[in-house]
Amino acid sequence: MRMRVYAVVFKKNGKPRKGRGFSREELRRVALDYAKASRLRIPVDLRRKTLHEENVERLKEYLETVEKPKRTTE
Repeated sequence: MRMRVYAVVFKKNGKPRKGRGFSREELRRVALDYAKASRLRIPVDLRRKTLHEENVERLKEYLETVEKPKRTTE
């Protein structure tokens, strides 16, 4: 069972809430495209244009836990 990752969006009063998905720019910052994000079951909100550094950090941490290092043959 894989853990779920959610984007954080800030309401008008400044309080955070669970977002609909990560923006394209946030995915671009961690070198992910839409196809790979959907394969990893990362939610993407194509309507969002904002960039939150908290979400970029959250994605980086998630990708470190999900992606396994490739085995090297000796």
